[in-house]
Amino acid sequence: MSEVKISAEPRTEFGKGGARRTRRAGKVPAVLYGHGEKPQHIALPAREFAAAIRHGGLNQVFAIDIVGGGATLALPKAIQRDPIKDTFEHVDLLIVRRGEKVTVDVPVQLTGEAARGTLVVTESTTLSITAEALHLPEHLEASIEGLEAGSRIAAADVKLPRGAELAADPELVIALITVAPSAEELEGETAEAAEAAEEAAGEEAAAEEQPTEAAASA
Repeated sequence: MSEVKISAEPRTEFGKGGARRTRRAGKVPAVLYGHGEKPQHIALPAREFAAAIRHGGLNQVFAIDIVGGGATLALPKAIQRDPIKDTFEHVDLLIVRRGEKVTVDVPVQLTGEAARGTLVVTESTTLSITAEALHLPEHLEASIEGLEAGSRIAAADVKLPRGAELAADPELVIALITVAPSAEELEGETAEAAEAAEEAAGEEAAAEEQPTEAAASA
């Protein structure tokens, strides 16, 4: 993917209070570091940054133009989100160079349909690869078309784009194909779970009704 141009301002306020004021101003607090450079505290426009991440994914490379500080290429290495508001709280950005290879985790998408009567169990949703910073894939694909129960997709089975190398264990399991449970088995599991929940609730209620040892002796 190509880089996304984005402007940034130097950030002079630090700590929780400074970060809150930065976010209230419609910006995301960020730290830019790497390649022996002194870490720079910057603020990114929240809407532009969020739009770029939605379009290009978490491995989107940015061409950051810092007011009064020149331009640089950077890759998000750690992103903190507010789980309730789904907004960006803070971003760590790693400086990268054109032609440089970086190691990142890329989402894996399963394509096709396994054989009838099977169930696909996803074991890992991402795969670690090494690729050129400006040619990172948005996602990787692995086909499960027609796979029978007992089959599996490992990291080594995932097709990588040209120039990319696998950084994860080749034996890392991405997905397993198992026999799908029957309707009767599903009903039995549901009934067992409900019965276990009732027993646990009953035991808890009985424990609450029993007087403590001190109260009994009194």
